[in-house]
Order: sequence, then C-alpha cells, then structure tokens
Amino acid sequence: MASNCSDKMKTYSLWNILTFLFLTLPMFFGTVCNGGKVLVFPMVGSHWVNMNILIQAVHDRGHMVTVISPDKNLYMKETSPYYTSITVPVSKGIDEAFAGELLKVMIGREQGKDSMFKFLKFQMAMIDKIAELHRMATEMAVNMFEDQTLMKTLKEGQYDMILADPAWGVGNLLAHHLQLPLVYNARWITSGEGHFAIAPSPISYIPVTGSGLSDEMTFGERVKNMLFYSLEIFRYILTIKPIYQEICDQYFEPKVDFNNLVQAADLWLMRVDFVFEFPRPTMPNVIYMGGFQCKPAKPLPEDLEEFVQSSGEHGVILMSLGTFISELPKDLADEIAAAFAQLPQKVIWRYTGDRPTTLGNNTRLVSWVPQNDLLGHPKTRAAVLHGGTNGVQEAIYHGVPIIGLPLIFDQPDNLQRMKLKGAAKIVDIATLDRHIFLQALQEVLHDPSYRMNMQRLSRLHRDQPMKPLDSALFWIEFVMRNKGAAHLRTESYRMPWYSYHSVDVIGVLLAAVLLIILIIIAVIRYLCCRLCFKRKLKRE
Repeated sequence: MASNCSDKMKTYSLWNILTFLFLTLPMFFGTVCNGGKVLVFPMVGSHWVNMNILIQAVHDRGHMVTVISPDKNLYMKETSPYYTSITVPVSKGIDEAFAGELLKVMIGREQGKDSMFKFLKFQMAMIDKIAELHRMATEMAVNMFEDQTLMKTLKEGQYDMILADPAWGVGNLLAHHLQLPLVYNARWITSGEGHFAIAPSPISYIPVTGSGLSDEMTFGERVKNMLFYSLEIFRYILTIKPIYQEICDQYFEPKVDFNNLVQAADLWLMRVDFVFEFPRPTMPNVIYMGGFQCKPAKPLPEDLEEFVQSSGEHGVILMSLGTFISELPKDLADEIAAAFAQLPQKVIWRYTGDRPTTLGNNTRLVSWVPQNDLLGHPKTRAAVLHGGTNGVQEAIYHGVPIIGLPLIFDQPDNLQRMKLKGAAKIVDIATLDRHIFLQALQEVLHDPSYRMNMQRLSRLHRDQPMKPLDSALFWIEFVMRNKGAAHLRTESYRMPWYSYHSVDVIGVLLAAVLLIILIIIAVIRYLCCRLCFKRKLKRE
C-alpha cells in the first residue's frame, strides 16, 4: 500500500514538474509563434545585404521563407539554407555596369554643381536612370502576372504575409494581388524617403533628401527645401508613378491607385533610429530598427589579422564605398592612394579597379572586406565610407569616426547628419586631391572630438530595452499572428489631398465668415438707407 502511494506521489511530482516547465518556459524564451510562411520581395545590391540578415533571423525563428528575385541580379543566390528561391526572367538587371553609369552621372554633377545648366542636366540624367530602374521592376511584375502557373503557385502557397523592400514597387502590387498583409523593410520607397508617405512631414524643419540641409534652417534654406520637395513630387508624378500605375490599370480592378497601395502597408520596419535621424513626427505602425544588422566583431581572417597587427600603435584605416562602387576614375584613385601613402597607419581598401600608380606599401587592396568585423577591431582608427545607411550605422555601432566621400542617392544627406553630430568629416569629390584628402584624414585621426562624439552616439544607440533585430522579429510575428496590423494603420491615405490638409474645411469656414461679413454689411447699409430715407422725408 505504501509502495502504491509512493508511486502515485512520484507520478504526481513528475506531472507537476512537467506542468511547471510548460507554464514557465515561455517566460524565459518569449512568446512562441507557430512556424509561418513568409514571401519576400527584396531589392538588390546593398538593400539585399540587410534583407538577407532579416531573412536569416526569420528562418531561425522557425518560419519558412520564399524569396522572389529577378534572374539577373547582384549578390542574391538561388540556393540558400535560409530560403527557397523563385526567379523571374528579366531582360536587364541592376549590375555593376548600371552602378558605373550612375557613378559617372554623379561625378559629373559634383564637378559642375556650381552651374545651373549642369545641375539641370544632372537632374534630367538622374530622372532617366531612376525611371530605367523602375521599368526593370515593372517588367518583372508583368512577367510574374503573365505567368499563370507562378501566380497559381503563389496563391496556393498559403503565405501569412509579404516582406518587401518598397524601393521597388512590385511588393505592393503582389501583396494587393494575393490579398496578404504587407510589411516593409524600408527607408526608401518609390517616391523617396519613406516618412514623407506615411507620417506628417513639415518641410519647415524636415530636410528633403538631396537638399543636404539639417533640421535647423534659415529662411533661405527653407526656400531651398521647398524647391527640392517640389522637384521630388514632380519627378515622382511625371516619371515614376505612371510606370507602376500602368500595371495597376492593366491587372487590377478599376480605380486602384498605386499611391494607396504604397501607403496601405500594415507595418513599416524603418532602417534608421533617432541617434542617426533628425527628430520628426512618426506613426504607430512605424517600427525603428536602425542598426539591426550590426553585431559584435568576429575574428578576422588570419592574413588580414596579421596585416592589422603589423600597424602597431598607429592602427588601421578602412576604406569601402559600398556594394556597388568598388572602383573609381583612375585620376581620383591615384589622388586617394597618394594621400594614404603619406600616413603612418595601415590602410585596407576594398577596390577592384586598376592598381593606382601612387599606391603606398601601407595600403592593401582587397576585393572583399569583412566591414563589420574590421569596424569592430580595436586597432581601427577611422573609416572612409561613401555614406550608405548600412555602413554609417555599423560605424555608429562600433564608435568609429568617418571620413565621408558621398557619391549618389542619400549618401550626402546621411553624412551631413553625422557631420552635424561631430562624428564625420565630408570631402567634396569635386575638389578632392591628395592634399585635401590627407588633411581630412589627419583631422579625423588627430582631433579626439570625432572619436568621442561617435562613441557617445554608439552608447546611445546600444542603450535600448530591446535589440533592433529582436524588435523587428517581434513585429513581423505580430503581423503573422494577427493577420495584419490594421489597428495601427491610419486611413488618411484614402483621403484626397484637399481633405487631408483641410483645404475644404478652411474654404467652407472662410466662406461662412465672408457670408457673415456680407450680411452684416448688408444690414448696416439697409439701416443706413432707412435712416437717410426717414431724414429726407422729414425735410420734405
């Protein structure tokens, strides 16, 4: 009898332990989301680099990921342990040749930016190149929608959501067609910086990309900001929106406006934070994950570590101009190499062009560089960067000051933000020579304020209740669990512009005030006329 009781007590104890573990494990490991299915529509180039990190993290949480990509692209692999790939045929893709053409346009603009004629010529050239980029995207959309087998496969795939980079507008089109919740991995959309489409954006203190301004503007700078804002609107309305609207008109029901599809996303995962960005209004469905790709440095490859250690107390300088720009015009490369050759520091330069004739023994050219690991190395003293968002945020994370060589797109504005925070020195490519570049390098290396300011930004960036990547994953799974996030999304995008800005209300109120004034004037005139008439009768 005692034995039976003892066995029962053991059984109960085991059951209690299992129950306790079942109830308490979620407290330690977080809320569990059953494995879902995520369809990803990325952008290529540096955009793919950070999207791939997010894809890996989503996969590691137990979700199945399918990536749709053009068959002509840079860096994206068809086979991966993290995702299944669907490739769509296109006639032309974004490659190094396309990037080279953009670079030529940009350098031409820098060298002639004091001339109004050359400025207008540059704007026209950029409009052509950007329109070409979006025509590549819509060709891919047409090929997808015309492929009935592919569309049937996607519809039967029972996906929970679409994760898209809105710099290309195809993810919006696909989400609407499949009627799936849409999450952005965003900073840029088809019309420019994403905040301008989703959040109130007073241009009196929010600088437009390309203006190179800060959030503290003089009257003249506000005029300039307004002109750049108007230019962005006209460029989008005249050249970009019609490219996508044509797809909407061809494949969707009538009156589907492409702008509404862009703004209808459930969630915006923004690749910035307010350590980097200027303070500004935002919305509840905008989640900031700036620096989500950053992580502690890993050991360098043996040969690279040996080179770094050979720098002694002087340390090393990293130079990288991003995923697209791995070579420069020969004369420019020679000037940069000549400046490096005069430094006691060792230099690691990601460069695939012809070897500069002025290259010093202290400079090592590499075709690929572990940028995050080098930025996190204790011997790294400074970084020469082009100002892409990824590189700037990695420099912030590791507290490494920047010498900026802005080239295209948002790079001048990104570096301007860092300059105003005292963490970067910008070198104008139009006037760059070995002496100017050397002076900038020496200033950042020897003025301790640059490193101190960047390390302060690094501390602010790291001082968060949740890591940016963990926050992004939580909200991705939130959308999957709840089939969207409509309660966080404003419906203001459905309003016409005159209603959004209350032009109609102001017009009615002004009309009412005017009517009241007219009535008062009419009554006064009537009373005056009556009084005059009575006086006239008395005189008669």
